[in-house]
Amino acid sequence: QVQLVESGGGLVQPGGSLRLSCAASGSIFSINAMGWYRQAPGKQRELVAAITSGGSTNYADSVKGRFTISRDNAKNTVSLQMNSLKPEDTAVYYCSADIPPKIGARTNFRYWGQGTQVTVSS
Repeated sequence: QVQLVESGGGLVQPGGSLRLSCAASGSIFSINAMGWYRQAPGKQRELVAAITSGGSTNYADSVKGRFTISRDNAKNTVSLQMNSLKPEDTAVYYCSADIPPKIGARTNFRYWGQGTQVTVSS
């Protein structure tokens, strides 16, 4: 019913930049928080950045000052601008969207994208 599709991943050199995008589609009335998570081999999935419907943001300490999350509520999209990339940023990046099942619901279902690979290497 709801799908999230990421795009923009790829191979970049250290110090380079990359922009990830995620589009939500399907039966959607509204989206609360949206976010980006990443998972490196052998590690747990971790929050990279999150943004509320009102534009309030939160970042992992490791990416502060380098990454910027943004969203377009009209288009149901969220993006992650990644600058000054480091090898330790290498991971599969997943977008998320917290969507209530119906109008007025106080609960959310968290949807996940399929993930996009980001590799930072020389």
